[in-house]
Amino acid sequence: MYKAHLGRLSEWASTIRSFIMSRIVEEHRQTMQLDASPRDFTDALLQHLATDDTLSEEHIMFELEDFLGGHSGVGNLAMLTLGFAAKNPEVCARIRAEAKEATNGERPVSLRDKDLMPYTEATILETLRICSSPIVPHVATTDTSIGGYNITKDTVVFLNNLELNTSAAYWEEPQLFRPERFLQEGREGVMRVVKPAHFIPFSTGKRTCIGQRLVQGGCFAILASVIQNFEVEESLTRPLVPPTACVALPPAPLAFTLRLRAIKPVPPPA
Repeated sequence: MYKAHLGRLSEWASTIRSFIMSRIVEEHRQTMQLDASPRDFTDALLQHLATDDTLSEEHIMFELEDFLGGHSGVGNLAMLTLGFAAKNPEVCARIRAEAKEATNGERPVSLRDKDLMPYTEATILETLRICSSPIVPHVATTDTSIGGYNITKDTVVFLNNLELNTSAAYWEEPQLFRPERFLQEGREGVMRVVKPAHFIPFSTGKRTCIGQRLVQGGCFAILASVIQNFEVEESLTRPLVPPTACVALPPAPLAFTLRLRAIKPVPPPA
């Protein structure tokens, strides 16, 4: 069963790489000027490839694939978090209150406010807990053992992230959307974000996702800014059902409504 799934993944990866080569790399290669300032990230990589042998074309492809994958991760997670916020009005209210306190209601939220808005960060983590996709399988590079089980070299290893994220053995009322489960009162009553050891949506160790800070930071900025200026409400015509154990968005778009708040929106910085 797994072999068939891995075969499809390999086919999809090949299709994506062909698209990147024809629609991004080759188009840039034909129009790029080596002595000009790079127009974007792809230009910068290709210029470096042409003038420095420390990078290979294969390396560039991995860089671009990670770059594109990271951007989709930000967008998907932001949409899913807004979906859960739409289903839970009290979540929107607490995020909006945090934004007002952090900015005094005088400016837009920025990444500098992240440490002042632990509930907002906890909302993103709770979305990841429910929607986090299975961690990418790995292959054992040597004979070893885990928890008394022998693992031979070249064995494909899957981590059951769904069990870690939704089991009643690890979480109180795991079926509920409760961002406060990631909060703990610290010194002088200040709330701080605490992640338990079994919560590893981006994997762990040497295989930790290198883009996790980009994904979480981008999602924070989008979520806080939208809720600061809009009422986020569940659609009256179609029930909102965010997916579980899957960060990828479903084929049918999530249905929720953004309504400009009655107060004057916070102006952008000059």
